[in-house]
Amino acid sequence: MTAQKTSEPALLVLEDGRIFRGRSYGAVGTTLGETVFATGMTGYQETITDPSYARQLVVQTAPHIGNTGMNREDAESRRIWVAGYILRDAARRPSNWRSEKPLDQELAEQGIVGIQGIDTRALTRHLRSVGSLKGGIFAGDAARRPEADLVAEVQDQPSMKGARLAEEVSVDEAYVVEPADCGWTGEPRFTLAAIDLGIKGMTPFRFAERGVRVHVLPAASTYEEIMAVQPDGVFMSNGPGDPATADVQVELLRRVLDSGTPFFGICFGNQILGRALGFGTYKLRFGHRGINQPVMDKTTGRVEITSQNHGFAVDAPTDGVVTAPEERFGRVEVSHVSLNDDVVEGLRCLDRPAFSVQYHPEAAAGPHDSAYLFDRFIDVMAAHAETQTKEVN
Repeated sequence: MTAQKTSEPALLVLEDGRIFRGRSYGAVGTTLGETVFATGMTGYQETITDPSYARQLVVQTAPHIGNTGMNREDAESRRIWVAGYILRDAARRPSNWRSEKPLDQELAEQGIVGIQGIDTRALTRHLRSVGSLKGGIFAGDAARRPEADLVAEVQDQPSMKGARLAEEVSVDEAYVVEPADCGWTGEPRFTLAAIDLGIKGMTPFRFAERGVRVHVLPAASTYEEIMAVQPDGVFMSNGPGDPATADVQVELLRRVLDSGTPFFGICFGNQILGRALGFGTYKLRFGHRGINQPVMDKTTGRVEITSQNHGFAVDAPTDGVVTAPEERFGRVEVSHVSLNDDVVEGLRCLDRPAFSVQYHPEAAAGPHDSAYLFDRFIDVMAAHAETQTKEVN
């Protein structure tokens, strides 16, 4: 891949043979991935740096992208993770006081192949009709190859179903996020072990600003490594790939639940909790991606506008309390549901200090309707600590 100086011809090729013609944006070359659409009107920098988008070609449904440029502060991780980037109307130049470089320059520097100038509305309608598809972006000389060869190359790539990606995007070494570095002025209230399955940088910040010291640990961490930090709670983050491949994390979580340690999961962490309780998971037709997804909290009846990024979901009954298929974990209920399609958006254990949501309460970018979930988990850790103190005395 080479950085572009002038825009080259580019093609977006889908596995069903449909081809969209445009111009290159970012690096010039070839990239493959699952083609998905994101409906956020803002927050493109947070989108492309979200590790949950690994191995995906992201279509921005908002027509005008790049006008605020890129900066070092808003990135959600150490690099851009999208496999490719698809947009309609690229800004000619950024116009924002926080901008440090143009979006296409950052894409080119990180080797991310993109395409601009296509009908993203038609593409999105197609994906909503047939579901997410394998795709490829071919820019420059690659776009001049025979189209039949390009379609065959797209079709031959591995599916997202069955993909194990969390270990690829996770950190290699543990690190600590201190409350004092996030605006908290008192002593740390609790210690949290956060398993990085593709964590966004804003997530540990949301905990730390509330007085929680966060130990961010690699995806392959063992139960013993988690307990070594003496956590008051355990957290599992968002991340890419098929939750059916996360057997290691599922067994790890079952040990955490057996220990009685409070647990909170987001997105991929929600799916792992579902599997740990004995429920299945399945691939959604085109997923939920964007910052405008309506969800109902069934415990309060409140509707939240949420930030989401997932292509898989938990298969659990949405009405009433049931006994978990793994019966030792007791009663569980679906706590949140999508108002678009009734997909499970949250789980709550009634006999264990554990709950999870499918969406992103850290909301970067996105609405702040769900920030209360961090406070809810802090309350769970506080109640558990109080119970432990009483038992000791």
